Amino acid sequence: MSEMVSEIATLLLMAFALGMDAFSVGLGMGMYELRYRKIFKIGITIGLFHVWMPLVGLIAGKFLSEKFGMFATFMGGLLLLILGVQMMWMGLKKGEETVITPIGFGLLVFALSVSLDSFSVGLTLGIYGAKTILVILCFGIAATLQTWAGLLLGRKVQGWLGAYSEALGGAILFAFGLKLLAQFW
Repeated sequence: MSEMVSEIATLLLMAFALGMDAFSVGLGMGMYELRYRKIFKIGITIGLFHVWMPLVGLIAGKFLSEKFGMFATFMGGLLLLILGVQMMWMGLKKGEETVITPIGFGLLVFALSVSLDSFSVGLTLGIYGAKTILVILCFGIAATLQTWAGLLLGRKVQGWLGAYSEALGGAILFAFGLKLLAQFW
């Protein structure tokens, strides 16, 4: 039972970390004059992308795990380290943000761009043998809620937290990468 609670807590923390980029970009997008219906639709779209991307990653990761075993686990940990560093770097980089309009094709580009890291983490979790339903539920719900929070908060503030929230998410993924790699030393 405690193993299940530990896995759920770990997945929720990872889902929170992965949703930070959706939150931070949502802060910027929230400064558009968006109606609540549009905010709802954007959150659902991001949530769905955060379900499909890790699902594809999980399937690929389970395949790789069966074929390559411990090497695949090592590569998964390394991938989380790299992804974490990239998120921290991008989160702390100032003044180079481009804002995509959250309408039509722009919404799909936005959803894909903030969920690509979910594919990589899904790949790692597939290698590690995580429970698929639990992963996609945690990732989808967290991304949806964080997107909504970012969009709604963006209506109120002028983006003072955005970059730092993505850096925090990167630090969390980096820590999980270290945790995976620690078993090799």
